[in-house]
Amino acid sequence: MRAVEITKPGGPEVLKLVERPQPSPKPNEILVKVAAAGVNRPDVLQRTGNYPVPPDASDLPGLEMAGEVVSCGSQATMWKPGDKVCALVHGGGYAEYCVAPEAQALPVPKGLTLVEAASLPETFFTVWGNVYDRAKLAPGELLLVQGGSSGIGVTAIQMAAATGNRVFATAGSDEKCAACVRLGAEKAFNYRTQDWSAEVKAASGGRGVDVILDMVGGDYVPREIKCLADDGRLVFIAFLRGSKTELDIGEVLRRRLTVTGSTLRPRPVEFKGYVARNLRERIWPLIEAGRIKPEIYKTFPLAQAADAHRLMETSQHIGKLVLTL
Repeated sequence: MRAVEITKPGGPEVLKLVERPQPSPKPNEILVKVAAAGVNRPDVLQRTGNYPVPPDASDLPGLEMAGEVVSCGSQATMWKPGDKVCALVHGGGYAEYCVAPEAQALPVPKGLTLVEAASLPETFFTVWGNVYDRAKLAPGELLLVQGGSSGIGVTAIQMAAATGNRVFATAGSDEKCAACVRLGAEKAFNYRTQDWSAEVKAASGGRGVDVILDMVGGDYVPREIKCLADDGRLVFIAFLRGSKTELDIGEVLRRRLTVTGSTLRPRPVEFKGYVARNLRERIWPLIEAGRIKPEIYKTFPLAQAADAHRLMETSQHIGKLVLTL
């Protein structure tokens, strides 16, 4: 099969189209003929040598894909050959064929193409696992999404708006802020030109927000603590501005704040299967009803994976980038 591999740590040019043996599914896995694969920030980190591949994972990049099931492992019972699925995978998505644990696959939502479906798993699993499972966002609560125009951001905005929440967002340009509002944010603040912490506090009537989804870290954290409501929850999924910060523990104690976070890739199949079941029950109907829509900025042929990475590193895009086969 054709696949894109990381020949050595480095820039986008180290991504090369190669021939690889077709993988075989383990007992609880399915083999999928890939139609499209999503491109995500962890792929870039893996390419640069800053995101170690777990020992049991494929060395090929790609954490999500969509396509047609071609065979099933000896103990796999959830899917059959011919089924159209999208799946969260343990690497290997940048290829013509990819294996996935059957529990981490979901049906392609009605009305979506395989390319659109390929843009869903990584961000939807991440948002559900952090905003709903860890931070316990409840209907009617307020959510602040940092980096609202990113793949994670557009997913979190749409999902929370569709589940009955008020959403605020930050982004790095007026164009990106407008996109956040179009996708369901009540207000979006340009972090280059506005004091987003003060704006969030004002927009919430001085109360603050209940949950913040943060991929920035660093010097954002003290300002985030200030714009959390009492009993608020701050959940980290990345730290683009650094992993170290200053935290006023007295503020945490007085207002009963929760600071938490997680990474998705090391979690066991059992947890990812639990998230998949929640998405299928709670979120897939909202997608099929048109209340949540894939936000794909640009697609690239598999052989142009390097160009997709170059674009991702500029952060010019709004939403997702997808490779097509």
